[in-house]
Amino acid sequence: MPEVPPPPPFDPELAAALEPAGDAITPGLTADDIPAARRSAGSELAELFDPTVDGAFAAEDRTVPGPEGAPDLSVLVCRPASAGPADSLPVIYHMHGGGLILGTNRAGVDGPLAWARELGAVVVSVEYRLAPEHPHPAPIDDVYAGLLWTAGHAREFGGDPDRIVLAGASAGGGLAAALALALRDREGPPAIGQMLLYPMLDDRNDTLSCRQMAGVGVWDRTANETAWTALLGDRRGGPGVSPYAAPARATDLSGLPPAFLDVGSAETFRDEAVAYASRIWACGGVAELHVWPGGFHGFDGFAPEASLSRAARAARLAWLRRLLAG
Repeated sequence: MPEVPPPPPFDPELAAALEPAGDAITPGLTADDIPAARRSAGSELAELFDPTVDGAFAAEDRTVPGPEGAPDLSVLVCRPASAGPADSLPVIYHMHGGGLILGTNRAGVDGPLAWARELGAVVVSVEYRLAPEHPHPAPIDDVYAGLLWTAGHAREFGGDPDRIVLAGASAGGGLAAALALALRDREGPPAIGQMLLYPMLDDRNDTLSCRQMAGVGVWDRTANETAWTALLGDRRGGPGVSPYAAPARATDLSGLPPAFLDVGSAETFRDEAVAYASRIWACGGVAELHVWPGGFHGFDGFAPEASLSRAARAARLAWLRRLLAG
């Protein structure tokens, strides 16, 4: 196999934001690291997260039916504080990141709440079962069940069941893509768009960007293998993996709602995100793709004030604004 070229350099502002983290950033997450990573992520959320955004939203934890034969689901419903059942606001249905092995329905929901505050929308964030304790199809089954509940009950919290946008980052972006496929194939409630932020799409873990980023950044090829193996076991990378687990495995990307994809040029998921957008176009679909030069995985969370992060947030909001105006 030819020698792997070095990855693109990080944007200078973003590189400077990584430096203080030092040894706390461990891109090569292994299965043994999962319990500690869960504890760390949970404590950070408990300390930092306010789902009301200083009173801008009324936030409520709801317990809703899970898939048949599975436990109930926890969803976080955040509606604008001034909204009521008589309103008909767009709904952002959010799936959290964390490699399908970490996270809760509060992880990463600050981004959708920022969009909702600007656009006057409701946010519903679903908590799904995590691998390896709950391998595929548990995560996709959970987010599908949560979407069915959201569509069926949207009017109770001022939402419009005909204007639901699927959204997620990293593993959540992969789940959003998988959910769009499942809704198409099962003729479920239609979504009007899918927001896929540096999405985790391909279990094969063999793109050039995967190999370039080995040991580099915040999520590398080793961590990716850990996460996909947790979800799929020894099926990872082999034949017959479901597109509802790894959307890059889908053979037909036609008939999907408009997609927004963004990714950094210096991250593991670069090539699979670019390929996914290209295949949507090849099927006659609608996709907007941004590859942020020098961006690493999740860069806007590490350096929210960096120029690249501000540009990424503006592009996402602009796409949503156009989508909802259509």
